[in-house]
Amino acid sequence: MSADPRAPVRTVDGLKVLVVEDQHDLAANIWDFLERRGYEVDHAADGEAGLTRALHGRFDAIVLDLGLPRLDGLALCRKLREAGRGVPVLMLTARDTLDDKLRGYAEGADDYMVKPFAMRELEARIRVLQRRGRDVDAAMQVGELGYNPKSMLAVRGGRTFALTRAQGQILQALMQDAPNVISHKQLMEAVWSDGNGDVAALHTHVYELRVLLDRPFDQQMIQSVRGLGYRLMAAP
Repeated sequence: MSADPRAPVRTVDGLKVLVVEDQHDLAANIWDFLERRGYEVDHAADGEAGLTRALHGRFDAIVLDLGLPRLDGLALCRKLREAGRGVPVLMLTARDTLDDKLRGYAEGADDYMVKPFAMRELEARIRVLQRRGRDVDAAMQVGELGYNPKSMLAVRGGRTFALTRAQGQILQALMQDAPNVISHKQLMEAVWSDGNGDVAALHTHVYELRVLLDRPFDQQMIQSVRGLGYRLMAAP
């Protein structure tokens, strides 16, 4: 299970999943369960090895433990996003407070599962993350802001920004109906079609999106409508 991190990931019909988990028994159970269902699985037992595999391999999803030796899951996820990698990240943790979840989302996690969990739910969450990414493929443009769902890259003012899967889903929803107001409920359904999201997590994702796309510029395009939701307005 500890293959050379520099080795390329084989191309197969099934989804390719990287499991970064230091509990050997749990990692083996996840590996066996997913492999029997046609997934290609790779594994890393610590954060440094997981980051190396994530940066040098091509994965459809990463199952990432929060409490890892050498480099914790939050730091790994942050470094992955800073490197411009938008691969969906499903974070696993024994911590179940709202603050812990919001920290995970703020560092770039797309979804969050609390241990212990059912393997069938884990697979369902991975499938949902992948389905979100395939829903809309056409490049989009609102004013000076452009977004390509295939590459998960946004462009504004000549600058390019790599988005997470959740950030991309929110931006797509806003761009598709701009400049209309998109309710909190509609945005949560866009990001968490399985109903696992909440308003606090949504606000965290939108905040991080604003840091990327609005903070460097004079005109704010992502606008909050108190008590209702958000809208995207083209810069004048």
